[in-house]
Amino acid sequence: MPLNATYAHTNITVRDFDRMVAFYRDVFGCTPTMETETLTGDWVGDITGVAEAQLRVLHLRLPGGGADGPTLEIIAYDDGDEAQGPKADRPGFGHIAFRVPDVEAARQAVLGAGGGAVGEIVSQDMGARGRVTETYVTDPEGNIIELQCWSA
Repeated sequence: MPLNATYAHTNITVRDFDRMVAFYRDVFGCTPTMETETLTGDWVGDITGVAEAQLRVLHLRLPGGGADGPTLEIIAYDDGDEAQGPKADRPGFGHIAFRVPDVEAARQAVLGAGGGAVGEIVSQDMGARGRVTETYVTDPEGNIIELQCWSA
C-alpha cells in the first residue's frame, strides 16, 4: 500500500547562494516562502551526514503549483564540497523542468541571466499527448533545466 504522501520540495545545493536565488526568482518567477535562514548545530550534521555543517537555506515556491504548491529549496553549505557538476546521463536527479509559453524566449532569458545551452530546441509529435517543443539549458552553476511547451 502506498504512503499517503504529497510532493513537498526539490533541493539544489549551490555554490553562490544569492546568485542562484536571484536566477530562479527573476527568470522563472519563483517566490520566496520564508526569509533566508542559517542552520547549524548537531541536528543539521545528523540529518545531512555532514559533520559541523552550517548552511543557508531558502524555499522558493515553484510557479503553477498554487499557494501551497511545491518549492525549490536552495541550500549553500559554508564549506561545501566541489563535486562534479550535473550531466544529463549521470545517475541521480537529472534536471528540473518548466512549462513555458515560448521555448525560444525562455531559452534566451536563461542565457541572458547567466545560464548556458546544453542542446538545441527540438519539436516532436508525441501522438495523443500532442506536440512538444523543448530544449535543455543550465542555470548559472550548470544544473540542467528543461524548457517545454506543449500544443495540441
